[in-house]
Amino acid sequence: MPERKLLFLNKPQINISYSSKGRMWLISICAFFCILQSALSDGGQSLVIAFSALFSALLVEFLLTKRNYGIAKIKDGSAAATALILCLILPNQINPFYAAFGSAFAITVVKYSFGGLGSNWLNPALGGWLFIRFSWPSAFLDTFAHSSSSISDMIYTTDISSIDISITGFLNSSIFSITGVQMPAGYINLLFNNNPGIIADRGLFALLVGTIIITAAGINRGWIPLVFLAVYGFFIRITGDVSGMFWNGDVLYGIFSGGTIAVAFILAAEPSSSAKLKPGILISVIIAAFLSWFFRYMCMEYSGVFVALAIVNCITVIIRYIEDKTFFRLNDQGNSGEKIL
Repeated sequence: MPERKLLFLNKPQINISYSSKGRMWLISICAFFCILQSALSDGGQSLVIAFSALFSALLVEFLLTKRNYGIAKIKDGSAAATALILCLILPNQINPFYAAFGSAFAITVVKYSFGGLGSNWLNPALGGWLFIRFSWPSAFLDTFAHSSSSISDMIYTTDISSIDISITGFLNSSIFSITGVQMPAGYINLLFNNNPGIIADRGLFALLVGTIIITAAGINRGWIPLVFLAVYGFFIRITGDVSGMFWNGDVLYGIFSGGTIAVAFILAAEPSSSAKLKPGILISVIIAAFLSWFFRYMCMEYSGVFVALAIVNCITVIIRYIEDKTFFRLNDQGNSGEKIL
């Protein structure tokens, strides 16, 4: 009977240059600085949430693996990364115990019930967010109450800082004057948002710096967030977000709010819960971007990007099956030809 084996046409993570341990700890560091920026303007509440989630994740990871690995398993950074990414997508005023419960759920149910790191079908941090979101929906009400659909809506309820006015004026008189456009005031404030909201939005400046670092270091596939943001922004622009005015949507505000940056650069680009080959990844990202727009602007779900990505994670198994049938080669020993399934 001829020997048969499957060969990848492309390595599943060919452009991931770091080990899993290196990826996890670098992402954790970038997430921590985002949380730290948020904590500077909320009296340290964001840090309390982060430490609660981190302690819970590390404790559960240790208890589940102490027989085989002991403290060594914690050193791979996956539990820490899960807890800190979960904190990024939580409101900064949420009860820290909810964050701890969500973190424990992410490690116990989402990660280890499916075999551990790399075997989970759903991103653990996203699974923890879903657990909190549907267990304690009232914890998100204050965040949604401060949400808006455009920068003009936000300006009505917040004061524009002098720093925002100065930087906006400088950009308009120098860079944007060349193109003949003027950037409205308020967008710089988004980088240093002090309003109650998602921690990723409140620490946006630090998060953007972190995304540059992890992308430059090859931690993620750099084209994934670009495709996601392009498709997401396109639908916002052509439909006019919720204003109903065609080709008048506030793309920049849509990208800089609602946890979009965290999803685009960290969650959507996470390899273990996504498709493995470029065609499958591209399809997943486009679907995730479209659903993100649909849930946020058509269904009025401020955290629609998280719901959309969870749905895409659920259908990833179908996309992987299609990949198996389309992009794997089946070699028969003694047969000079190759059959594409």
